[in-house]
Amino acid sequence: MFIATANDISNISQPLKDRMEFINIGGYSQEEKLQIAKRHIVPKVAAELGVSLEEVTFTDDALNKIISGYTMESGVRGLEKQIRKIYRKLAKKIVMKEEMKQNIDVDDIQEYLGKKEIPHELYEGNENIGVVTGLSVTSYGGEILFIETSLSKSKNPTLTVTGQIKDVMKESAMLAMQYVKCSADTLGIDPTVFDDTAVHIHVPDGSTPKDGPSAGITMATALASAFTGRKVKANLAMSGEITLRGKVTAVGGIREKTLAAKRAGIKEIILCKDNQKDVEEIKPDYLEGVTFHYVDNVQDVFNLALV
Repeated sequence: MFIATANDISNISQPLKDRMEFINIGGYSQEEKLQIAKRHIVPKVAAELGVSLEEVTFTDDALNKIISGYTMESGVRGLEKQIRKIYRKLAKKIVMKEEMKQNIDVDDIQEYLGKKEIPHELYEGNENIGVVTGLSVTSYGGEILFIETSLSKSKNPTLTVTGQIKDVMKESAMLAMQYVKCSADTLGIDPTVFDDTAVHIHVPDGSTPKDGPSAGITMATALASAFTGRKVKANLAMSGEITLRGKVTAVGGIREKTLAAKRAGIKEIILCKDNQKDVEEIKPDYLEGVTFHYVDNVQDVFNLALV
């Protein structure tokens, strides 16, 4: 029996996948990483570099700054590297008898780790029509992403999808476009507008490849918003796939997506009804301040999202 680990299984060949059993273990939450850092990493690194815990302490805010600002991972390897980097500089200060603070706070992190921080997407408001906030899972954990839609008059009514989108998400865009066309009467859209309108769907951060069956309802809502001129409700994100009949289907990575939404300041999340059991398995502390809406079909999504 062989046991192997991987953060991303997309690169494993299909014949090998067929012969394997998968055990999925979610990444650590921000709170879990904080406790791991306080209880295990900091004492371990301090002992290895000869710095006593009485000489230097970290505030929780400082450790959270390292976790969210200088690491992007589901585990804690990168976190240990950053803490080790700080302790090396602290050890030098102690040996050289240089002046140093005993209690490292959030404002001191930049001195030790520099200005280069890893950017995480934050909710940007709902000022623009045709822009919807979605949720995704990467090998580093959950992230929010924005689906942007623009319309332009054209004699060639094409659908263009950009932003390093792979095949599954391209299919979601095609399904979303066809569903919005079929729902024109319900949405109050003049059906003839589709005959002379070119549609462009873009997912920012084009350098990062994106794929997976979870952006269907996000793309459909972005298209509906653009064609109706109705904005999307503020502080709202969604995740779910759609069928050609407009049924919303369940997706994975709900825990990671929920944590990403909270980090970004999202207050409401739309999910498929079948994903309710996944939300109920999440620790209640992680759900505070977030309201969940469970839907069966895309019309329910439009009713909740479009204002």
